[in-house]
Order: sequence, then C-alpha cells, then structure tokens
Amino acid sequence: MANRVIVNICGDEYTLVAEESPSYMQRVGSYVDGKMQEVLDTAKVGRVNAAVLTAINIADELMKAQETAEQLRGQIKEYADEAGKAHSEVSELKREVFRLQQKLERQSR
Repeated sequence: MANRVIVNICGDEYTLVAEESPSYMQRVGSYVDGKMQEVLDTAKVGRVNAAVLTAINIADELMKAQETAEQLRGQIKEYADEAGKAHSEVSELKREVFRLQQKLERQSR
C-alpha cells in the first residue's frame, strides 16, 4: 500500500506518494530541501534554475555513487575469486597432507 507524506521544500509543501516508509520519504524530502537551499544560498539564482542545478548535482552524486558501487562489485568479485582459489588450494594441500600421512604410516609398519 502506498504511503502519503507531505514534505516541505523551499517553503512549499509537496505530497509524496510511494511504497517506501514515511520516514524514508521525509528524509528524501529533507535532502532535496537542503540541496535546494545550498544552491539558492550560493548561486544567487531563481527557484526554477535552483531546481535544475539541484537536479544536476543530485544526478552527479548518483552517477558517482553508481560508479563507486560498480568498482566495489568488481573488487568483491576479485576477492571472491581469490577466496575460491585459496579454498581450492587448501583442499588440495589437505589431500596432500593426508596422502603423505598415509605414506608415512605404511613406511613405519
């Protein structure tokens, strides 16, 4: 069921309707409000231009986060591959130790 939340962005109220929790939607609204205020405070532009600049800034953050996530996925895959190889090597070494122990037992008889 969709949740409805009213958020305040730059003094205007907006009703958000989404499946996410109300607290999450409030956080999103607060985030956008904060980013809009930053642009309005520093760029000396109108609200429409501030909204576009805010959208560009948030899209930039998103794309950088996606790039970082992709790099992390690559690192995790490398680590998993290395762990798999190490596991195989450990298994092979255990078999070798067992084989050598069997050989020693046969020789000591």
